[in-house]
Amino acid sequence: MTIYNAPVDEMMFLFNNLKDNKNYNEIEKFKEINSDLVKDILEQAAKMNQEIIHPLAKVGDENPCIYENGIVRSPPGYKEAYTKFISDGWTSLSCDPKYGGQGMPKTVSTFFEEMLSSASLSFKLYSELSIGAYNCILHHADEKIKKKFLPKIVEGKWSGTMCLTESQCGTDLGLIKTKAIKEKDGSFLLTGQKIFITSGDHDLTENIIHLVLAKIPGSPAGTKGISLFLVPKFNVNEDGSVGTRNGVNTLSIESKMGIKGSPTCVLNFDNAKGFLIGDENKGLSSMFTMMNLERIIVGIQGLGIAETAYQNSLSYAKERKQGKSNNNENNQTDEIIKHADIRRSLLNMKSIIEGQRSLAFWLSQQIDVSLSHSNEKIRKSAEDLVSLITPVVKSFFTDMGTEITNEAIQIFGGYGYTKDQGIEQLYRDNRITPIYEGTNSVQAIDLVFRKVLNNKILSNFITLIKTEIKEENGKIELQKFSKILENNIQLLEDFAKWLEIKDKEKKDDVSSACNDFLKVLGYISLAYTWFKITKVSLEKLNENKNFYEEKINTAKYYYDKILPRVDAHYKSAKTGSDYIMKANFN
Repeated sequence: MTIYNAPVDEMMFLFNNLKDNKNYNEIEKFKEINSDLVKDILEQAAKMNQEIIHPLAKVGDENPCIYENGIVRSPPGYKEAYTKFISDGWTSLSCDPKYGGQGMPKTVSTFFEEMLSSASLSFKLYSELSIGAYNCILHHADEKIKKKFLPKIVEGKWSGTMCLTESQCGTDLGLIKTKAIKEKDGSFLLTGQKIFITSGDHDLTENIIHLVLAKIPGSPAGTKGISLFLVPKFNVNEDGSVGTRNGVNTLSIESKMGIKGSPTCVLNFDNAKGFLIGDENKGLSSMFTMMNLERIIVGIQGLGIAETAYQNSLSYAKERKQGKSNNNENNQTDEIIKHADIRRSLLNMKSIIEGQRSLAFWLSQQIDVSLSHSNEKIRKSAEDLVSLITPVVKSFFTDMGTEITNEAIQIFGGYGYTKDQGIEQLYRDNRITPIYEGTNSVQAIDLVFRKVLNNKILSNFITLIKTEIKEENGKIELQKFSKILENNIQLLEDFAKWLEIKDKEKKDDVSSACNDFLKVLGYISLAYTWFKITKVSLEKLNENKNFYEEKINTAKYYYDKILPRVDAHYKSAKTGSDYIMKANFN
């Protein structure tokens, strides 16, 4: 089984030193969220994840969910762990106190999301979609529905799903066939089938609240005619109690490569009673409240699994002996951590993971500002930045998660390929993250065509980086980083201009370059956060010399060894699409 120790010190370093968003610090309701409170929460979360949830990762993989007689049963130990999980209030961490939540900001809950992902992604998925459903209902449902459904979701007694995909359509939701017929009492009867529904059915909660995209007869064609409905597994009585079974049934669960402890269901809706969320034909925009949040959380999944892969690789490298290192003086076999190439692999992991955690923390501040600042203009500006970086976090973090879990297998060698150590499971579990909630290629296309070519959000982000560079404190290390970062920003701006030109001349060139552009923005975004980390580390060097020297050394590694990947992506993109489009695949 793998090991996992929640990196509380790393998280507290960010909370104490990089909570530097002026607009975030102006939010009144978060001013009481101090360091002592956050540390207490994270230490309790660490204990829960390390002792109770992490052991379930292997259990769920070896004893997957089963489907029998129309019922989905969770793996052994999941019920007991989930009962403890909700009794300790973890589902309510970031929810509105009005509905029983604790009201913690994203700057706190994002750390918790990472821990859960590191401990057991399968277990996490039971509650993760519930929070997404909570946010969608909170922002788009009427008050009656909120009062009826949100308290139980916040408490964790009821869970949630989102039901979009059908067999004939995934990303292209305009092709959905599920229909919703309006009843005299204002409710709707939904008929259709949805596939790939995470936690679509299980035995952990009293009820499951499905958010379902469907079309009302006579609605406009395509995505303009999609509406959103709340459809409970069991009907809910007026007093809030669970009533009769609704017309929702599980036809099967998928046999998957990974996340085997999480049921991925095919659901059949047969005149299932549902309630409209938001306005008719505006369902897709309502569902995006849930989807956009979920995409960020999927990125955090990649980060969390990568952290576990790194911790296990580091531990193994300190124990496994193989060969003699170049500086061997005693002519005895060395631990593999003494070999330069293994150290390179470990620093690849470390520099990417810590940079990503910092970027996620930066983004969490922007999310909190976009949701809670009193000034509408400031909220909108933060919302734009969140919109820009969301596809980066979703795609870049999960692609790097695949790279890091793959590298972990390599460090373990033959043991990494076998099931005993649990490393190959990390690769399998992570492999879904670049696919679901919009494939990474779709995220790259969205980034380029909707966020870069059609507005000026990118220029706002670049301005933030340039401002950070101007505020360097004169240290030699920062001056070196400043020059490298400035050169990369210029490359990013040149890349964006090239895309603008090609968008008018040859759109296939743009499409073929989208993934490269997302990677370029991802690596530069991490360079930006490593710049911020280094600035703080230099200022605090005398407080904890070993800790901050290691931060500075890792930053240097990132700038010298990882950031140069940007050049390769840019050069590749600029070769265009001729060979791609002329290829004969007959």
